This record gives sequence, C-alpha cells and structure tokens, in this order.
Amino acid sequence: MTVGGRSVRSVTMTYADDEWYRDITSFARDSPSWLQLTAEIGTEAGILVFGLLFVAAWWRVRGGDPRAVAVACLAPVATAVAYVVSEVLKTFFDQDRPCRTVAGAVAPLVECPEAGDWSFPSNHATIAGASAVTVALAWRAMVWLTVPLALLLAFSRVFVGVHFPHDVAVGLLLGAAVGLLAVRAGTGPATRVLSAGRHRRGQRTRGRRTRG
Repeated sequence: MTVGGRSVRSVTMTYADDEWYRDITSFARDSPSWLQLTAEIGTEAGILVFGLLFVAAWWRVRGGDPRAVAVACLAPVATAVAYVVSEVLKTFFDQDRPCRTVAGAVAPLVECPEAGDWSFPSNHATIAGASAVTVALAWRAMVWLTVPLALLLAFSRVFVGVHFPHDVAVGLLLGAAVGLLAVRAGTGPATRVLSAGRHRRGQRTRGRRTRG
C-alpha cells in the first residue's frame, strides 16, 4: 500500500479477529437507530467524560494531602503519556483499519479514517484504559464508574466499525499499564514539589503577618 508517496505495510489479521469484527459490526447495523446514534456520540464523548473526572478528582483533594493532590494532577499527565506511547506503536505496526480491509463486512456507522491513520493499538482505548486506572488511583470510589466506562468506550470503537477487537483490547491494557507506571513513578517527585511549594507559601504568609 502507498500512503503519502511512501510504501507502507499492513498487518494481516487472523480469521477469528475478522469474524468477530464482522459479527459486531453486523449487529451494530441491525441495532435500533437510537443505539447507533448513542454509539456514534458516545465513542467520542467518553473521552470528554474522563476529562471531567480528572477535574473532579483534582477538585476533591485540592488543598489537601500533597500526595493525593500529586496523584490527581498526574492522572491526566500519565494518560497523555499513554497516548503518546500508543501513537509511537502505531508507526511500528502500520495496521490498516478493518473498515478498509475486512472482506464481507458491512459499512461502518461512522466514516472510516483515512489511509495512514493506523488502527493498532486504539488511541481511544489506550486513553480509556489509562484514564480508568489513573482516576481510580486518585479517587478509589470512582473505580465502579471508570472501569465500565473504559470498557464501553473501547467496545464502541469496534461497534462503530473503526477498530478490530484486538486493537481495543491491547489499547486498554497498554493504557492501564502505562498510566499506572507513570503515576507510580511521578508521585514521589510531584509530592515533594507540592510540599516544598506549600512550605514556601506558608513562610511568606507568616512573614507578612509578622511585618503587619
């Protein structure tokens, strides 16, 4: 295949993966219109929901324990790192979209991404996996929401026809792993920075009171 004047390769999928894709997209095509519309909107809106959860997790602990604040601040950063990793991996695999390569599949519910917008791993699923884990680390009570939301968002990518099942499965695992490792690695340094900043602000406040 040639994209942008250069020759690129596509990974050949297994028969089982193709069959799952055909089954899911056929089910999607036969679904009620309201469900199709929900999937079309939700497959993008889910990312925005996670964005709101990042803000809510930070708002909940702001001004509290420095470590808790550090974890909440690191959650979106770790998710961004996971996204970058998934983008790098896409350039190694150069796997075309199933809506372009699977024989006998129905048309996707949404427009098939252009050639060169690679499929493996799924960026959306990676972001969902990382967000689910990092928000849960910052706000444990939210795990009941973040995990189902991540699974639904990942499945919606197959449902609307733009990803293979394995794209989203690997994306979820990749995002969860990178998100967890990034938060764990950054919590100590971020906590020290926040604690030092609070200490300096406290000293300045006490200094102004003394001069007053």
